[in-house]
Amino acid sequence: MSNPQSTIRNPQSLQIGSHTLASRLIVGTGKYSSYGLMADALDRSGTDCVTVAVRRERLIDAEGNNLLDHLDTKRYTILPNTAGCFNADDAVRVARLGREVLLGLENPGADWVKLECLADKRTLLPDPIETVKATEQLVADGFDVLVYTSDDPVVAKRLKEAGAVSVMPAGSPIGSGQGVLNRNSLTICLEYLKENDPDYPVIVDAGVGAASDVAAAMELGVDGVLLNTAIAHAKDPLRMADAMRAACTAGRDSYLAGRIPKRLYATASSPDEGVITWQPTE
Repeated sequence: MSNPQSTIRNPQSLQIGSHTLASRLIVGTGKYSSYGLMADALDRSGTDCVTVAVRRERLIDAEGNNLLDHLDTKRYTILPNTAGCFNADDAVRVARLGREVLLGLENPGADWVKLECLADKRTLLPDPIETVKATEQLVADGFDVLVYTSDDPVVAKRLKEAGAVSVMPAGSPIGSGQGVLNRNSLTICLEYLKENDPDYPVIVDAGVGAASDVAAAMELGVDGVLLNTAIAHAKDPLRMADAMRAACTAGRDSYLAGRIPKRLYATASSPDEGVITWQPTE
C-alpha cells in the first residue's frame, strides 16, 4: 500500500464523493434519551456529518418535538440512511424519500445515502446480494452511495466496482460494542479497496463500544469511523463524545506517524554502542 502521507493533503479532513468533511467521525442521531442530549453530544463529538434513519427514526417524538428542530442543518451535513430495510427495493425507496426530505431543507446531504440492506433482524448483518443490487440501482439514480457491509474483502471489492463512493465494513455487529473483531479482514479490505486508489475512503461502521475501538480502527488505516450506540447509550454520553473525538484524531495521527515493528524479543531503549565500559583497576 502507498504511503498515506504522499497522497493526503490535509490528514484531518475526509473527502467522500462530492463532500469534504472536517471531521473523520460520523455520528448517528438515534437512541438518545432526549433530543437535547443528542444535540449536546453531537456538538461535543466534533462531527460535521450526522446520519438519520429515514425509515426507523420518528421525526416527531411523544412530546411533539421534531428531530430536525434539534439539528443545525447549516452546521451538519445530514447523511440519510436506509436502516430497517431488508431488500433492495425497500432500500432504494427509502433513499429516495430521504432525498426529498433534504431537498426541502436545502441540505447538501440530499445527493448521498448510507445504504443498509439487512439479511435478518437477529444479526443485522448485511445481505450481500441485495446490497450489491441496491448499490447499482442507487448509483444509476444519481446517489453517492456509502455502503454498510461485512468485513468480507471480496464483497467489499464488488461494492466498490458497483460504484459505491465509500465502502463501510463493520467492526462487529451493529450495537454490539465488541469493537474491531477481525483486524486481518479489515486490513485485506483496505488493500483491495485502496489498490491503485489510495484516497478511496474506507469507514468502519458498527460495533464500536469505547474510544479505544475508534483509535484501533483508525490505526489500521481506515479513513473514518461511523458510530451511534457507543455514545448514545454510554453512562455519560457527553464525556464519551469527547473521548470519541480525541480517539479519532489520535488514531489517525498514530497511523500517519507510522508505528514501530513488533518484535519477539526486547530492544533496549538506550543503545549500548559507543558506551565506555568501566573496568576495575588493580
